[in-house]
This record gives sequence, C-alpha cells and structure tokens, in this order.
Amino acid sequence: MARSYNLADLLELLAQAGPDRPALVAGSVRHTYRELDERASRVGRHLASAGVRPGEHVAILAYNRAEWIESMFGAYKIRAVPIPVNYRYVAGELRHVLADSRSVALIGERSLLTRVQRIRGDLPDLRHVVVLEDGSDDEVPGAVEYEKALADAPETPFPERSSDDRYIMYTGGTTGYPKGVEWRCEDIFFAALGGGNVLGDPIGSPEQIVESAERPPMAVLDCAPVMHGAGQWVALMGLFSGAKVVLYTDRAFDPGRALRLLAEEQANVLMLVGDAMARPVARELATGRYDTSPLFAVASGGAPLTETARRELTAHLPNLVFLDNYGASETGTCGPSVGAKEGTARFQMKPEITVLGPDLRPVKPGEVGRLARSGHIPLGYYNDPKKTAETFFTDDDGVRWSVPGDFAVLEEDGTITLLGRGSLVINTGGEKVYPEEVEVALKDHPDVYDAVVVGVPDERFGQRVAAVVAPRPGASPTLEELNEHCRGRLAGYKLPRSLTLVDEVKRTAVGKSDYAWARSVIDGTAS
Repeated sequence: MARSYNLADLLELLAQAGPDRPALVAGSVRHTYRELDERASRVGRHLASAGVRPGEHVAILAYNRAEWIESMFGAYKIRAVPIPVNYRYVAGELRHVLADSRSVALIGERSLLTRVQRIRGDLPDLRHVVVLEDGSDDEVPGAVEYEKALADAPETPFPERSSDDRYIMYTGGTTGYPKGVEWRCEDIFFAALGGGNVLGDPIGSPEQIVESAERPPMAVLDCAPVMHGAGQWVALMGLFSGAKVVLYTDRAFDPGRALRLLAEEQANVLMLVGDAMARPVARELATGRYDTSPLFAVASGGAPLTETARRELTAHLPNLVFLDNYGASETGTCGPSVGAKEGTARFQMKPEITVLGPDLRPVKPGEVGRLARSGHIPLGYYNDPKKTAETFFTDDDGVRWSVPGDFAVLEEDGTITLLGRGSLVINTGGEKVYPEEVEVALKDHPDVYDAVVVGVPDERFGQRVAAVVAPRPGASPTLEELNEHCRGRLAGYKLPRSLTLVDEVKRTAVGKSDYAWARSVIDGTAS
C-alpha cells in the first residue's frame, strides 16, 4: 500500500521501524510505538464498525490522557477527521462545535459527556458515543465503553489513505464562535508538525519518517492541553521525531508535580503555556529540590513567554534554550522569538511568511501590515465560506495567502514584530476570549444596561478579562453576581476577573464599543 502524509500512515511507518521505542506516557499508561499503533488501530476498526465513514468527523472531548492520542490516530486510520473539543466548554459552546462540525461520533470522558446529554436533541448528526472512564458514575444512555469497544473491534482492513485527508482544529480566534480551520494532512504536517525533522530540513517523502526511529531517543514533557493546537502540535512533533512524549495528566497545573515528572521521565524538552506555567515553574525551581539535568529546552506556545519569565527560569537553568514560536491555527508554526520590544513580540519567521499591505504585496521595512503565510496553508474554515473569503486570498501572481488578522511590522533585519489582532482578541493563559461574546452575556443580566470587555495585562496569565459596566438605574451588580449569571453560558476562563462600574459606556461615532476608553477607565487615566 502506498504511503501518504495521513498521520496514521506516518505512525504506522514509525511503529514498523522502531516498534519497541517508548512513544507515549500518560499517567500510569506507557506505550511503545507498536502499542500506540495497535491501540489506534482498534479505535479505528471500532469506529468503522459503528458506521463512521471516510471524511466524517469524530469529536474528542477529554483531558490529557493516552486515549486522546489513540482516538486521534484511530480516526485517521479510517480516513475520518478527529475534532478536538475544549473540555472547558459549557453546553452552549459544545452545541456550536459539535453541530457546526457535523460530528457523527464522539469519544469523551464520562463526566464531560453529561454536558452533551443536555443538548443531544440539538445534534442530529451525532449517532455514536464512546465513553472514557474518569471515575464518574454518570449515566450516558446508548454509549459504549471505550475498552469494550477496543476489545470487540473486528479485524477489518483499512482503506488506502491520502495526503489530502483532512485535519481540523477549532479555534476561538477572532470570532464570537469557534471556527474549524481545515487543513490537508500534508500541509499541517509541514506547517505545524515539524515535517519529520523539527530542527532540520523536512523529509522529502512519507517513507523518510523512518529516519526518526534511528535518532537517539529524546523525551518531551507536554504540559499543555492536547485539545489545543500548541499542546497537540508539540505532542505530534515529538512522536514524528521518534521521541517519547509524556503528557501531563493532572486536571490543574502543579509546577512541583511537573518538575517531579520531568525528573522521573528524564525529559529533555518541557512544553509550557506562556507565563501562566513558566513563572510558577521558576518559583518552584528556586527550592532546589528537583533534578533538571536532562532538560535543555523549554518550549512555549498558546501564550507569550515574557522576558521576565525567561530571566526567572535562566536564573536557575543558565544554559536553557527557549523554543518560543509564533503559531496560529490558520498559519501553523511560523518562527522562533528573537527578543521583544515593550508590549510586542518579535520573531524570525520562515521564508514563506511576510507582512502584506492591503494590495497583498509585502510592505517595506518599518511599515505596518498584516502577517501572512503562503505555501502549506489551510483550505479555509470548515462550513464557513464567508470567513474563508475574509482570511484566505490569492494575489495577482496566483499565490494563495493565509492572512488571519495579526497586525505586524517588518523590521530592517527581516524579523517581524507583532502588534496584535485587530479583533482585540484576549489571550489569557493560552485561552482566547472574544470580547463581544462576554459583552452579550453580561448585558443579558437584568441589572446591566451596557458593557464593554477588554484584556488588561496580567503578570501570570499575560492578560485577564476585565469588564466596564453601566448598571441600570438604581442597580449596583457585583462581580460575583455577574459571573454567576454568565457561568452557564461561558467557560470559566472567559469570565471577567475585574469589574468597573460607570454611569455610561462610551461608544465611537458609529456606535462601536470604545475599547481604548474602556482601558483608560480601568487604568485610571480616563478624562
């Protein structure tokens, strides 16, 4: 059978070349490449026996665990498309992603599936549910247990796969509802998954992935959630490089637990999500209780890693290398950080990435434009031609670009300084929050007349959500009351962390929220 860049094909090639190499550690579960491949095969065969067909979508709703990775590769085995679902989503958000993606099957943890039960009637495409045990005794009617599903999976052949098979990552990004960014497997492999050689030239054919099984063994401790792009891409980069990938499986991040796990597994690379994880790790390192001798690099994604956090880490690990890359669901990984100016981040981008003006031509050094990538880019947004047309463009020379909305400056030395998204998306600890979604939820409270939401600096999380609210006459809502009201429709990370009450929310001449004014109210500089 001819091999492709379908991710299951790549895993099979690695399993054949280095079957006994350690591949995955998640809690008490340890898999070699052969064992991971065999488990994924059983997942795929079960899904096929349940009627899942090539091109159909299989949602995964779970915390970090071995079954998450097994399920993802299992879907690819039968040319289905895994759909990562944020485990923080409440019923309304779950409804949107599961309905928009038209997922026909769902593999999820028992306690998380109770949220789906409330909206099951709104999901006509969802016809099969597989339960991952997590200690809960909640009933999930009509579902099959994961281990039983694997044990009973029939020994049936797999279809021939294609490099055109799809990869989808839902992102909150710059829209009020998550959008599914749709890639070809070949494009995501080269744009975001290391191309089979993270620190060197990418491989030239799928069969060359076997060279990864001949490299000296490495270990990557991935503390980021694999349902997000940053955590998932690092896990896949590690696997496709022949490394042992160790997933941090605790529900809440504990820096001491992470450092003990690093020592136990002799991890060489530690994946964190910006300052929200890096600064607690640095404080824990100051105790001097941990063996960090195998560690040579800290990778960060999903949120900025500030210079302050870097200094705190290198105070204890002076030879540490930082692998802090810019990346987005619409562009993949684009290049490493090379220092920062105040309030911005600067990156040495790959050759196919530049800053474009409104005419889709590269800007001159010093000019502001929008970050853009050509070459291996997504097909567009799944089920959303309008948003696709607003983000993906073809210039007069026939070059297709992904232009997701980050404003940037091209520097004289060729580096690119990011200025931020025009949509004012808030990045809090790696989670992205769209202000208008929070504003709508706040204004639904009976005591709120108007509201505007912005991101303000936060030492640990990079940004936090802050609300400026004009109450209705005679009312004086508290932060606790508003958050309790919003909790049923917004994930916890979207809830405001501070509240400022004003007599009137100012708006621009065309009636839009005045975000600059809101920030000035919060920092006390409003006139």
